[in-house]
Amino acid sequence: MAATTVFTNVRAFDGAGVTALRTLIVRDGLITDDIVRPADAETVDGHGGVLLPGLIDSHVHIDTRSDLEQCVRAGVTTVLDMATRDLAALDSLRDAAGLPTVLRAGMPASAPGGTHTRKMGFAGSSAVTSEADAARFVADRAQEGVDYIKVIVEDPRMPGTAALPPPILAAIAAAAHTRGLLVVAHAVTSAALRLADDAGVDVITHAPLNRELSANEAAALAARGSVLVPTLTMMRGVSEAVGRKLLFRLLRRLRVAPPVEYAHARGSVAAARAAGLTIVAGTDANNEAGAPFSPRHGSSLAEELGLLVDAGLTPTAAIQSATALPARTFGLNDRGIIAAGLRADLMLVDGEPTVDIGAIRNVRGVWIAGARVQG
Repeated sequence: MAATTVFTNVRAFDGAGVTALRTLIVRDGLITDDIVRPADAETVDGHGGVLLPGLIDSHVHIDTRSDLEQCVRAGVTTVLDMATRDLAALDSLRDAAGLPTVLRAGMPASAPGGTHTRKMGFAGSSAVTSEADAARFVADRAQEGVDYIKVIVEDPRMPGTAALPPPILAAIAAAAHTRGLLVVAHAVTSAALRLADDAGVDVITHAPLNRELSANEAAALAARGSVLVPTLTMMRGVSEAVGRKLLFRLLRRLRVAPPVEYAHARGSVAAARAAGLTIVAGTDANNEAGAPFSPRHGSSLAEELGLLVDAGLTPTAAIQSATALPARTFGLNDRGIIAAGLRADLMLVDGEPTVDIGAIRNVRGVWIAGARVQG
């Protein structure tokens, strides 16, 4: 591999739009502001294509090397794993040449008897039994060197669920913040989202399926600086796969009037966008046999960006939701934009993704830390 790569005839996404045709130089894995081309540099002629920062999927579940290879093919160069039963196995895939950067939460916090311990195979130690036990859970994850804390926030009204009570949720968030760790909450109903927000979590993943967020709710989240990872791909898949049969049975038992619909998740994103809430792209890609839906690793992120545009984001804002915004949210200060001194995680696409987000699928090449890994 040449130490220096010169990209010519490319239009670079600068975070706000696409530049005119330019030349960009990468040296030793970093974007530079050099204007002199070294004699031994490799040249990549972009033929007018758009050079983007490598994409970041902010909600995945990685099991195999193949999962990460699928990500690379779609231009996804950083992934945030949001729960794993086997942290050692996941860590064996980290820092491998040619594969995406992997951040991880390890085991998620949940209530005793919750679905994650009862059906999904997480260790019993992932259950948090009291406010004092919250400190133990967070300390255990910190000892493992996790990048953030994940907590399962269930709607206590839903039959068959075990929900962590508000004081324990707040204790988990406080313990994590004391250690400088962000808290990411799983919340799939409006009530669960409210519980997560009241507890002081930083990032809420999934958008509610039972009703749309109101303008006031979205504004309150935005005022507190919360971040929403809607996982619309997953929400649409769950809505379709689970079907009305089970959902309506639950709703009849709850005597809840509004049906559970994907349209509610979509409308919640529209409300969040109008309120100025930070929206970050994630897919919930997984291989879980018991999952109601399993988005594909890598390619589903392009689908997610399309759904975000359908929900009201501009194509430029959708690209930001998978580049600069997750980098800022999760403290990845070395990536997410194309700028001198930053890591050269890049993807080259044909077309104009800031006009037609579908062009994000037209991947011609992918580079991780300056090394070509695709195309």
